[in-house]
Formats: sequence, C-alpha cells, structure tokens
Amino acid sequence: MNTVEEWKQEKHPLDVIEDVKEYAEQGLSFDEIEERAGDGEWERLKWAGMYSHGRKGDYFMMRTKVPGGYLTPEQAEVVGEVAEEYAVAPEEYGGEEQNDIWGDAFLDITTRQDIQKHWIRVEDVPDIWETYEEVGLTTVQGCGDGARNVLGCPAAGLDGHECFDAQPVIDAVSDYFTGNREYANLPRKFKMTITGCKHDCGQSQINDVGMTPARKEVDGEEIYGFHCKVGGGLSDGPRMATQMDVFVPPGDAVEFCRAIAQTFKELGDRNNRGVCRMRYLVEQLGTEEFEKAVRRRCSVDLPTAGTDLTEGYTGDHVGVHDQKEDGLKYVGFNVIAGRIGGDEFAEAARAAKEYGTEDASIRLATDQNFLITHIPAENVGDLLNEPFARKYEPDPGPFSRGAVGCTGSEFCNYGIIETKNRVYRWAKALDRRIDTPDDLDVVRMHMSGCSASCAQPQIADIGFRGETVNVDDPETTTNEEGDNIVEGMDFGLGGSLGSDNEFLDWVENAVPAQAVIPAIEQLFEAYVDEREEGERFYEWTRRVGNDRLRKIMQRADANVSGGVAHGD
Repeated sequence: MNTVEEWKQEKHPLDVIEDVKEYAEQGLSFDEIEERAGDGEWERLKWAGMYSHGRKGDYFMMRTKVPGGYLTPEQAEVVGEVAEEYAVAPEEYGGEEQNDIWGDAFLDITTRQDIQKHWIRVEDVPDIWETYEEVGLTTVQGCGDGARNVLGCPAAGLDGHECFDAQPVIDAVSDYFTGNREYANLPRKFKMTITGCKHDCGQSQINDVGMTPARKEVDGEEIYGFHCKVGGGLSDGPRMATQMDVFVPPGDAVEFCRAIAQTFKELGDRNNRGVCRMRYLVEQLGTEEFEKAVRRRCSVDLPTAGTDLTEGYTGDHVGVHDQKEDGLKYVGFNVIAGRIGGDEFAEAARAAKEYGTEDASIRLATDQNFLITHIPAENVGDLLNEPFARKYEPDPGPFSRGAVGCTGSEFCNYGIIETKNRVYRWAKALDRRIDTPDDLDVVRMHMSGCSASCAQPQIADIGFRGETVNVDDPETTTNEEGDNIVEGMDFGLGGSLGSDNEFLDWVENAVPAQAVIPAIEQLFEAYVDEREEGERFYEWTRRVGNDRLRKIMQRADANVSGGVAHGD
C-alpha cells in the first residue's frame, strides 16, 4: 500500500471529525495537531472537508458540499454570512489588503458546484458545523478518497431542455454516500454526475460516473431513466468516459452507484497513488469487463441500454432565461473565476427571497457561476438593479463569461502560479482589447495553477496549466535571487465537451505569463479574419492545426517561445 493507504488503515478517515472537535476545544496549533496525530492527519482531515492552507500555517480551506449545486435562499445566506464571520484574512497576512480585488472575506464557487472558504481556524469549525447543520449543509467528505459532491444541471426542474428533474436522485445518492463508512475509504476520490438534462450540463464525459437521460420500454411501459458513462477524468492521463450498456431506472440509481463504488473499492489500485483513479481501472479492464464486474455486485438486474436522449453540451447558464412555468425567469450571474464576497453572496440570497417566489433558489454551476431562480418576469428589472447584480452582470463579455480559475498558489499546496487575480484581470483586459465576432458569446479560458486540472483546462477553448519558467531576460524575473525565472504556463487550444468532445492540444509549453495576452490577441486577429460562418474558436484552432497556431502566437511582440520549464 502507498503511504496514504497506510494512514487510512491507522484510523478510519471519518473518525477525524470527532478529533476536529477536540482540536477546536483545546485550541491546538498545526504543530500540536501533528505532534498528537502524526502527519497522516493532514490527509484524514480532508474527510472533514478541510485542507491545510498552503503556505499560510494554522489556517484551513473548508469545502462545503452542495449536491447538484442546489441551495435554498436560507442556505445561501448562511454560506455568505459564515464567510463574512469566519473566512477573514488575519492582519498578519494582510487583513483587508490580503487580496486587492476581493479583500479579506470571500468564498469560491468551484467547478464541482462546491463552496470553498479560506482562512478558517480550527477553533471555529464546530461553530460553523453547528450553523450549517441548522440549514442542512455539510462539509463531510467534501474532500478525501470517497464520493465527492454529486454534480447535476444547475437548471434542474427549470428548463425546457430537460427530460426530467434528476435533483431528487442526486440528493438520494449524495445522502447515501455522505458519512457512509463502508464507502468512505476508496482507492481515490470518486466523482459522480447525474442529470436529466438533454444538454449534459453535468459533464458526464469527464466524471468517474456520468448518468444522463434515456428512455426504454420496461415491462411493457415506456419509462425515463439513465444511461451511464464511466471512467472519465482530467489531470495527468485524461480520459473521456465510455458508455456502459445499461439502463438505470431512477429508483435503482442509488444501488447502481453503490455497486460501482463497490467495484472500485475491491478492484482499484491502492499501491501507486498516481494511477489509483477509477478511470485507470476502467481502462485496464475495458468497459465491458468493468460493466460485468458492476452487474455482479449490483442487487438489481438492470436492463441493457435504451434510447439515449442527450443532444449536446451546455456548460453555461449566464443571462436571463425563461422557466417552464409561465411568467417565471431564472437569471445566471457571471462570477469571474468563481470568487465572490461573502457579503455579496448573502445579498444575492436575500434578493432571491425578496424578488422570487417561495420556490426561489440559488444554483451553483460547473463554470463557477450561479443562478437565482423563480423570479416573476415583472421583478427581473429590480433584481438586476441590485448592487451585486451590476457587479456580477448577466450579460458579460465573452472572455469574462468563460473565465475559470482554480485556487492557485495563493492558498493551494500544489499551486505553482497565482490564478484567481490573474484570471479576473486577464478576462477584463481581453474583453476590452479584443473585438470578437457578434455571434461568439463565450470564450472558455480555464487556468489551473499546476497540472492537477482543478480548473478543467483540457476542455477549454484556451487552457493553461501553471509552471515556473526560465527565460532569457533577467530583468523580467520575479525571483529574489536574480535567477531568470518567472511565472508561466503551458498554453493549450481546442478543447470541448459534447458531440465533438476532444481534449485540447498543448500547443506551446512554458510561455512566460506576460506573453500570454499578446499571443491571444494574435490568435483572435487570425481567427476573426479566417473563421467560417458560425465557426467557434475551438473549431477554428482544430482546423488550422498546431504548427500554424504556434507561428501565429509567435507574431506577438512578446517572448512567447523564449521560455523553458524550470527544472527541465
């Protein structure tokens, strides 16, 4: 077994939740926690939804699970208020000036419809949990080697493009796995998505388990249910999920997901941590053999596949949209890189209560944006006049609309470069500087601070993964020793999900950060001149090819190709 598996054998990871309460009561520092429980405790703390805070000692990042991205206004208000009260940068790390865009108390919406908060002290965690419990929220298994937050379409139950509302199934699956000791120690993280939406808003192609709408005649009756793809994922060794020959009635979804988890638990690799994800097991066995293994462990006899109802992919719900009910709208707000002030998120929740019906909700999306639902048409204008709505506008420029960023080096142990501030500034600058075609409403620009793909760069029009770069010009260095080292990134083009799904190609490696915007400007100048009618940016990049894309980027008055990955 690898070291992490040994730590999990020493103590069941879910037991750490009671330990946290003791650490809080005693006010233990990080050094005291490690002295008491060993360095494996930092791994086990993930089952409580807590990560140690990068280079800033004695503070945690805390992740809140939001199944399907669905929050009641009361829950959303609590999330914002908890951020205001507890996720506050201390003075020794800059206080209100800690972040010059978002200040000292903010939260992050993630690509998995979670909420992340920073600057959390262990002594405050029990109070946060108690506040959360009152409104039905949890951080349990927000991280760790178990079932992560279950994804879904943020417009579930609202939009005319869905076959049925899968939110009840999402909730049932999430409830089954959360806190379930039997399935809380898998070989690695276990990611599921469940949707009744024709447009696959839940990204089934890049999850371990991706359940999408289907129809089949069962016992003489035509019913709706799910088809299932398995073994998708990003990071190192990305893989698009492959289709199982199975039809899953909604009532059997929990048992089906349990059987997949059981298969992964028994057969998954627990030796080499780098290949422990379920996609490697599916690749090793083949999808057919993996399906047989699942069927042997499933207590219900599932039919073979029926009629697939997926028609494409929609990763964006920004803007004002009609709901299925006459006279109601939902509004998608654009949160660049997913970061928003705690006070602003609480204001959005209060606005949902003021302007929406009793069914109003806040929905988190996989593109790090959020929706407010059930707004009578006559109230939309007043909602859009709220201060938060003017800032997180529902009609942004295409780069702002598609900008996604991970946590980055600001807080993450693995982050090589800063991401959130950079993505925000770049998106705003590109919308000012580039005149995009009128029919191009979004350019999906995703930045990960390392190779871990938390920002999903491989499925973006333009994707980045951070690294430090050796450059020729010492005047550009950010290194105090005077080495020729700057923050930079690998630069990828042409990714997408949907019927033409494809991972992007890493067209140029080790590009210094200051050269990226000039390179993008050159690419869009060529794209606007050469695009065919209706051609999306990622389609154009595939058509013209990587060699030519490289030459276009090198026209920029910047050191696009002058860097080498630090350490090579």
